[in-house]
Amino acid sequence: MLSTNYVAGVPNWVDLATTDVDEAAAFYGAVFGWNFQSAGPDAGGYGMLTLDGKTVAAVGPLMEPGASPSWTLYFQTQDANAAADAVRQAGGAVRADPFDVFTQGRMGQFTDPSGGKFAVWQPGDTKGLGKVNDPGSLCWAELHTADVGGARSFYQAVFGWGSQDVPMGDFTYTLIRPRGGGEETTFGGMMPLDPQMVAAGMTTTWQPYFEVADCDAVVAKAAEHGGTVVMPAQDVPEVGRMAAFTDPAGAAFSVITSAAGGA
Repeated sequence: MLSTNYVAGVPNWVDLATTDVDEAAAFYGAVFGWNFQSAGPDAGGYGMLTLDGKTVAAVGPLMEPGASPSWTLYFQTQDANAAADAVRQAGGAVRADPFDVFTQGRMGQFTDPSGGKFAVWQPGDTKGLGKVNDPGSLCWAELHTADVGGARSFYQAVFGWGSQDVPMGDFTYTLIRPRGGGEETTFGGMMPLDPQMVAAGMTTTWQPYFEVADCDAVVAKAAEHGGTVVMPAQDVPEVGRMAAFTDPAGAAFSVITSAAGGA
């Protein structure tokens, strides 16, 4: 599971790039109870999304040419430049070379060989999110990919992740954890895009999961406030009850009410 005791390779930040920051803040405020706090006049409209006074995510305007609204997961690194070198050597692409974000930290943005976009965060004054796993906060990171084997090799080369394959009916789910971590440090998974998903236009993507106290209530609330329910609430034995959405601007995310001992 996630922890705010961040070690190399684990998710330590998540943010939303969107067309209308105010609209996004209103939507997620209604769905999760988040509050928006601007990062200041020099931050270009970027700001923190908080719950109970702790940062659970962030949001800002689209900056990348041609990009669509989307969530980005960041993984902890002690050296963003070395991470960029590892991405290149493993066959990925560097979309934004590492750069300093004031004194808060250093970040870089990358794409894996199958097209999955992700980023790294090298902590400065900001170590990472202030709250995870609790209702209304990030609890899981999931990669939907056309090439699970290739993704596993790529991210192992970049971050040193360990993995474990788990049969899930007609497909295999690959659990991932930081280098040297035990089962309790598992923070996410990889699952294959099936032909139906590809036919529907889905491509390789990282998707954040947010913990919620009542999955069905969140489904109703998201729909009420302009979100689109992509996957209605459903139970996954020993994992929890989950649903998937796009927000009013089209950014995809998922929620889960975790079972005891689940995600």
